[in-house]
Amino acid sequence: MKFQELSHYFSLIEQESSRLGMTRLLAEVLGKASPSEASIICNLSLGQLHPPYIGTQFNIADKNLIKVVAQLLHRSQQETEAAVKISGDIGLIVQEGTWVPEQELTVRQIYTALKHIEVISGTGSQEEKNNQLHELLKNVDPNSAKFIARIVLGKLRLGFSDMTIIDALSWMHAGDKSLKDVIEDAYNVCVDIGLIAQELKEKGVQALQQMHVKVGIPIRPAAAERLPTAAAIIEKIGACVAQPKLDGFRLQVHLDKTHVTPRIHFFSRHLQDMSHMFPDLTQEVAKLDVQSVICEGEAIVFDPNTGNFLPFQETVKRKRKHGIEEVMQEFPLQLFLFDILYLNGKDLMEQDHEARRAQLLSIVKNYSGDIIRIDDEIPITTAKELGHYFLHNIESGLEGLVVKRPNAEYKPGKRNFNWIKLKRQEEGHIEDTLDCVVLGYYAGEGKRASFGIGAFLVGIYNKDEDRFETIAKIGTGLKDHDWKDLKKKCDAIAIPHQPKNAYCDKSLIPDVWVDPQIICLVRADEITLSPVHGTGKTASKLGYALRFPRFMGYRPDKGPEETTTVKEVERLFNDQYARKI
Repeated sequence: MKFQELSHYFSLIEQESSRLGMTRLLAEVLGKASPSEASIICNLSLGQLHPPYIGTQFNIADKNLIKVVAQLLHRSQQETEAAVKISGDIGLIVQEGTWVPEQELTVRQIYTALKHIEVISGTGSQEEKNNQLHELLKNVDPNSAKFIARIVLGKLRLGFSDMTIIDALSWMHAGDKSLKDVIEDAYNVCVDIGLIAQELKEKGVQALQQMHVKVGIPIRPAAAERLPTAAAIIEKIGACVAQPKLDGFRLQVHLDKTHVTPRIHFFSRHLQDMSHMFPDLTQEVAKLDVQSVICEGEAIVFDPNTGNFLPFQETVKRKRKHGIEEVMQEFPLQLFLFDILYLNGKDLMEQDHEARRAQLLSIVKNYSGDIIRIDDEIPITTAKELGHYFLHNIESGLEGLVVKRPNAEYKPGKRNFNWIKLKRQEEGHIEDTLDCVVLGYYAGEGKRASFGIGAFLVGIYNKDEDRFETIAKIGTGLKDHDWKDLKKKCDAIAIPHQPKNAYCDKSLIPDVWVDPQIICLVRADEITLSPVHGTGKTASKLGYALRFPRFMGYRPDKGPEETTTVKEVERLFNDQYARKI
């Protein structure tokens, strides 16, 4: 397939407002592609060369791309920079070009060229990247160059996520959404959407039904539901087990000793490889007496002098690429394992919790260090027992509990009542905080006029619609320096128009839109019905909004699609007055 044809489809998708329309266009172009091209297209359509667990980093700054575009358009760098500043999108400036390429490059040729540019490093690497990018852009048509420029800067933004691609693959293969669950189940155990597409086209649905866990490729983590009281939990699931809820980094640990040098990875809850952050944990995991294992745990900073755990914001300080050795000494970690998914070549996810727990205990039996621990767990039969254990953990400074069904399988990528969170209640009538994504901000007034920001708009992710829906306009909970910091974060990802996958009433449109990337923790007094906010809103139903929302901090360990769900908001709305344990 020629890349020009793919860029034509990208243009059609960009102009399409309905999700179903975008899905059908994706299905059409994927249907025309070969299996290997389909793999590439799935990743490129998300603005990446590789799946998130590998990551895509071109390390080309805006100013360097502006220099390349100026040369391409035979304009001065100052003129090009001014044009980009006005449009807010360097892709639109590139598209103004009138050159005609000498040849039509294929999707694979473009992909190979971009991969080569990505890995250029060392002395003179920036100049070499610029030269090769210039050579690539002049050998495609201006419309194709627009999309390549956006991909290089990480700003493609076609307005959908991997969930829409899953729908599109079903439409491509079956002509409807009937294969969605099969495709999603395969994706849940092997989060490489390109590989899923290639397998489907090459080998059919049966290959996806037989998709196996692969050490080194993360499994989409299971998620917990919420209930407000111990009594509600016991009523829902009966006899159970309870584990302390630690407020750290949730990590999926992969260890493979079948190679000369053991391969060890730590994946975040949104599937990014964070191994570089944890050299101290790496050497401890290597001590485990196994050939291969995938397990889940919580990494949390502790004070070696008191043995106490430190708040999440202290643990976040470990999230850095440089100065790791120094920060390791200041913020030492312990890793508390709470589940095991794979051991020595065997998938354990279909085993029940009790069986997996026994396997988890077995892998640390001969471990000689003091960094890796197994999370505590006690059996519970009554609401009174659960309430007492909950209060014990709160008094110890922890967040609360995760309560689990002893006979439940591990369901990757699913949020269900096999796991239930019970968290401490603070001021307000809602028993939990919400994870929201920042969608934009409003210019400040009064004292905040000097900050350039006075409030910001947040939303949550609706998986069924693959879009972000507004839930609150927030103006409290931040100190002066926090406002300045938030504006800086927002300006770095500001976009000139409303994101296609953001649902927002006209009365709420912010002064500055941002790419939905920043996740923040929000507390509110209650959830109300709203004719304006879009969360859960339909033609026959009002949306939900937060009353007296306030900013509580950031959640850099979560991705945009991991915000609080519409179903959770609806449940919080119904349960917000049931507060007794």
